[in-house]
Formats: sequence, C-alpha cells, structure tokens
Amino acid sequence: MWGRPKNRRRSSARRWRLPALDWRRLAVSTLSLAAVAGAAAAIVWTLDQPIRTVSVEGRFQRVSPAEVERAVKRAAYGAGLISVDLDAVRRELSSVPWVDSVTVQRRWPRGLHVVIVEQVAAARWGESGLLNTRGELFVSDARHIPPELARLEGPPGTEGIVAQRYLAAQGRLVEAGMRLTAMRLDERGAWEFDLDNGVTVRLGRRQVDERFEQFLATALKLVTQRASDIAYVDMRYTNGFAIGWRNGSTRPGGREDRDA
Repeated sequence: MWGRPKNRRRSSARRWRLPALDWRRLAVSTLSLAAVAGAAAAIVWTLDQPIRTVSVEGRFQRVSPAEVERAVKRAAYGAGLISVDLDAVRRELSSVPWVDSVTVQRRWPRGLHVVIVEQVAAARWGESGLLNTRGELFVSDARHIPPELARLEGPPGTEGIVAQRYLAAQGRLVEAGMRLTAMRLDERGAWEFDLDNGVTVRLGRRQVDERFEQFLATALKLVTQRASDIAYVDMRYTNGFAIGWRNGSTRPGGREDRDA
C-alpha cells in the first residue's frame, strides 16, 4: 500500500519575512526631503536673478566696447546669474576681433565682471594678416595695419616659425642700431630679410643661425658705413660673404665657394 512516509525530512529552506514598513515615518521623511528640495529651489530662484549689469576691464585700442556688449548679450540672453554659462560667454567674447584672452566672473547680486586682454600685433603677415607675439595669425584680413610693423612671408602653416626667427633677429639688430622691415621664407626653405636702410641679407637654407651670427660679426659694420651703396649681402659662402652693389657689381667679402 502506498502511504505517507512517517519520517519525512523537513525542508532546510527558510522563508524570510520583510519587516513591515512604517508608512507614517516614511511619509514624514519624504515630506522633509521635499521641503529641503523646495527650500533649495527657492534659494536658487532667489539668487538666479536676471543679469542687469556687465562691467568690463581692460586696456582697449582695437576692441570695440559695442562688440563686447553684443557678445555678452548673445551668450547670456535669458539666463540668470546662477544659470548663465560662463564658458559660453568666454567663447563668444574670444571670437571678437583683437581679443586675446577673456576672464568672466559672477558679480553679485545681478552682474558679470569681464576682463579682456587685447592682442598685440608683433608683425604683418603677407598682404593683410597680423601675427601676435606668439606667432599666431589672429587677423587674416586686417583693415588697418600699423605702418611700423615688419612684413613676414612664408608658405602656409609657417607663421610661427617665421615669427620666431624674426623676433630673435630683431632683438639682436636693435642692439646694433638697426631694424628689420621684412623677413621671407620661400618654398625651398631659403631665408632672407630686409633692413630699414634698404639692404637685403640672404641667408639661404643651411646653417641659418650660424650665417646670421656671421653677418653680425663680419658684414654688419660695412653695411652700417655704406648702406646707400649696398643692395644686398649674400651670406651663402663657407668662409665669407658677397656684396651686391647698387651699381650692379658684385664683390666677395671672403671665399667664393657659395653654398645654398
């Protein structure tokens, strides 16, 4: 006969019973969090007032105050003092012509404080471009170019290289009582520059720094004394240089084994 086993083992599995929730306490906690969130929102709403004033600090020669005002309005339109995106304001102001760097801060209770540093034009690039002191082309089609700026030229993408060499050479020449008016780098990689007395100095493609130092040490004195007679100085010689006279003749100032 089939029957019920007398000694059936009890299951070892246990049933866990969750403790009963205290709904009243939970409701109070929820209300407390809601109250805190509401208070925080009220504080943010109170502080996030519309921007009423924008103070601008900086020494301006090229930057237009009207352009600065329009840029701030574009970036901060409809925003309050808390919700305004300061990075967006910085980016918008950085796009204004002649602006180099920008700092934007909140000014309580309803204002922004802007500090702008203008670009400093160190040289002219080609026909109408302007380079700053870092060799960056910050204006490609300038309407007004300061006449005292030297004109630099080179293949696209060489602005920084040409500017760096120009600034280094200009400092040395100013010490000697001269000034650069132009510097050129051609497609082959050859360098030459013009002095303010009308003399052109050719450095070529190789050992450019050494040839420039050689010019200062050997040819500069002659150029200073007879600038009106000299058209160019060619430093592309192993142990010397050549003088191109304005009457068309050429006279070597050293050995005539010229290099590139």
